[in-house]
Amino acid sequence: MTTQLTAYIEGIGILGPGLTNWPSTREILTGEQPYLSLKTVIPTPELLPAAERRRASDIVKLTLATSLEAIAAAGLEAASLPSVFSFSNGDGLNCHTICEMLASDDRQISPTRFHNSVHNAAAGYWSIATGAMASSSVLCAFDASFGAGLLDAMTQVVVEGSRCILMASDTPYPEPMFSLRSIPDNLGIALVLAPQASPQTIAQIKVSITHDDACKFQDAALESLRMAIPAARGLPLLQAIAQRKNCRVVLDYLDNTRLAIEVSPC
Repeated sequence: MTTQLTAYIEGIGILGPGLTNWPSTREILTGEQPYLSLKTVIPTPELLPAAERRRASDIVKLTLATSLEAIAAAGLEAASLPSVFSFSNGDGLNCHTICEMLASDDRQISPTRFHNSVHNAAAGYWSIATGAMASSSVLCAFDASFGAGLLDAMTQVVVEGSRCILMASDTPYPEPMFSLRSIPDNLGIALVLAPQASPQTIAQIKVSITHDDACKFQDAALESLRMAIPAARGLPLLQAIAQRKNCRVVLDYLDNTRLAIEVSPC
């Protein structure tokens, strides 16, 4: 017997190359507008105090931008929401800079560089920006990071019977690490998940494990984006939601397993 986890999506946030927010991305995913890959422009995180705003890295700014869009769409307050952060590699630029410093004659690392190097740095900035004191999980599962984050958030929604926000984001490494981990641009997706339907509900999703092949885009540019940035592995789910019809999508997960998601519009 296959176990299914059921939740309801109340808000979506997205920012990436050629994808500026959920309304414009929805038009691209339904075929109303063509997809054009333009460099991601990350807004300044105005909710952060000035000192933290100066220190914030791209992964922090990207995560805040997508999460705040999703929460605003759901009509919720961020402070009370449990959260799941899922990044395939965290702050690539900061990691690169620390490696450069360690390879130099002056090996003293600044406190700002050090505290931005930890994998849960974005969760800390999120708490500062929103005042959130609810539980927080921070995950990494390489290319399966979106799927791992979704499964963790779904489990929390079902077990705790409360809302949860998933934030999956990725940023590039500079060279020489870029040659080995060639993420071309910044991309983040945020989902507000709820245990029950509400007036804000966009879609119902039911998640289970499968061995079927993951969904691919027919559009070559969107498929290239899906494969290039781990967080973009969630785009087929967003396309199913945008198309507003009952369907089944399969997302990448770990090894030879995938996530089968039944999507029903609400």
